[in-house]
Amino acid sequence: MFKSLALVLMLSAAPVMLGVAAAHAKPHAVAARSPQAALDGIVKAYDAWVLSEDPFSAEGEGDRSARSKMPDVTLAADHRREARLKVFKTELTRIDPKALTAEGRLNRSFLLRVLDVDLQSYAFDEGRMPFNSDGGFNATMGYVASGTQIDTKADGEAWITRLQAIPKYYADNIDNARRGITTGFTQPKITVEQVIAQARRQADAPLESDVLMGPFASMPATISAADQVALKARALEVIRAKVRPAQRGFVTFLETEYLPKARPQLGASTLPNGRAYYSWLVRRYTTTDITPDEVHALGLKEVARIRAEMDATIAETGFKGTFPEFLAYLRTDPKFYAKSRQELLEKASEIAKRIDDKLPHYFATLPRLTYGVRPVPADIEDGYTTGRYFGGSPALGIAGGYMVNTSHLDQRALYELPSLTLHEAVPGHHLQIALGQELVGVPAFRRNANMTAFTEGWGLYSEKLGVEMGIYRDPYERFGRLSYEMWRACRLVADTGIHWLGWSLEEARACFTDNTALSPKNIEVELARYISWPGQADAYKIGEIKLWSLRHKAEAALGPKFDIRRFHDAVLLAGPLPLDLLEERIDAWIATEKARK
Repeated sequence: MFKSLALVLMLSAAPVMLGVAAAHAKPHAVAARSPQAALDGIVKAYDAWVLSEDPFSAEGEGDRSARSKMPDVTLAADHRREARLKVFKTELTRIDPKALTAEGRLNRSFLLRVLDVDLQSYAFDEGRMPFNSDGGFNATMGYVASGTQIDTKADGEAWITRLQAIPKYYADNIDNARRGITTGFTQPKITVEQVIAQARRQADAPLESDVLMGPFASMPATISAADQVALKARALEVIRAKVRPAQRGFVTFLETEYLPKARPQLGASTLPNGRAYYSWLVRRYTTTDITPDEVHALGLKEVARIRAEMDATIAETGFKGTFPEFLAYLRTDPKFYAKSRQELLEKASEIAKRIDDKLPHYFATLPRLTYGVRPVPADIEDGYTTGRYFGGSPALGIAGGYMVNTSHLDQRALYELPSLTLHEAVPGHHLQIALGQELVGVPAFRRNANMTAFTEGWGLYSEKLGVEMGIYRDPYERFGRLSYEMWRACRLVADTGIHWLGWSLEEARACFTDNTALSPKNIEVELARYISWPGQADAYKIGEIKLWSLRHKAEAALGPKFDIRRFHDAVLLAGPLPLDLLEERIDAWIATEKARK
């Protein structure tokens, strides 16, 4: 799974607006230009406004002046954004798509999708629920810290200024959560209890080892020793005097105000207007018109298909017991688990380099940005997923990060590690996201788009591509891949079961325990995420199925002309797309390839 800053921010759907001048432009000012020029102007203004509203994204694009700033998450800011978005959409819809270039039509269509999602997010007032079990505003600065480098004294000063702004950021988000309490739009009690435990760990962490001190860990010699000492001392004092009280206040708020009012039911359909909300979330994350009932049926179908493949793979191992006995064997035999945190990191690194060795045969275009294999930060590892990708920044010289959870080693099976690495590092999230960051001539809103079905679908596609690449070395690793694929199929079943069909936690858990080799710890962490983040889990398998469908279509249409390297370029080099726009692009690519001599 890819964790973007925009996603962590929980700013509803991270809506952004047209610049003030453009938003107030009279209609004839746009009409006086050619349709293409008008569109280009709107796209340019939109991209500029994104960066003005989201300092974290601006920093990632190389704007060092944004390093001291925090986003405005107040309700007043949301109202201001919503008003601008409506004006922006009005101007965009006045442009005749028939008068645009092919690239212009794609930009117009895509941007309208982004606007519609953002406006609907505001209509549901998603800002009322600013945290979940997987992250939220209280985790934001930890993610930001992990991607922050201090190269100059000014950088250190900027980071301290950001730390000083944390109390207001907490207060504004707590105000939003209070609005959720008032309107009945809350997380379930089970989620709140988990977040309380996380928030307590943050508030009780030793100051010197706080993740917020991470940027000061490796300052260059160009910053004098005296300045380094002074910067660290000032940052520690800000954390002690300002950040810790804000973190403790969040714990108190959750315990005394939020938990007593949290909803007892698990499913999003029990929220006010909840069934309409969940139906929209499914469409939003999958970028399709699929219904919750259709998602559930697809999940059951996939579970049956994958289970048959798993049975055949078990036979390859020579194991003579039942399916449950094989799962018990995988979950308990010490030979399948690393003995130390370092061993787990080293094994992940070795797999990553074996994959790197194969990439040129399958990809014509590779990113310049590299990635590292890193442990998940200690302050969040206990309730965190088994692995994740943190995006880097070509503009700031920050590598991407393949994050491996090195806690609970008896729950981190080595037979799953090839699939995890293929998904989170290469050719999965790092390759796809870094290529998008490096695209030239593509608007920033497309390069940085949070298209879950595309991004996570590509991660799953990459896991299966690893079979062709020869990454899985024995039946146990191949079973690990199938277990991961089953995990995503069970997501379809469990997410819709919880949020649409009213399932209990036990009913949702059964698919994972009965059909996957996932460890109990991973299953519980994942279930907590699905409960508190409805709809997102549905995007993975649906995106993967579409990608393989498009590849099979291209192979059938092109026959011997099909080139896997060129196909991957066609998929990746326009940035992440909604699935229907991706299909249009691949159909056009197939026609072009047919015409090639």
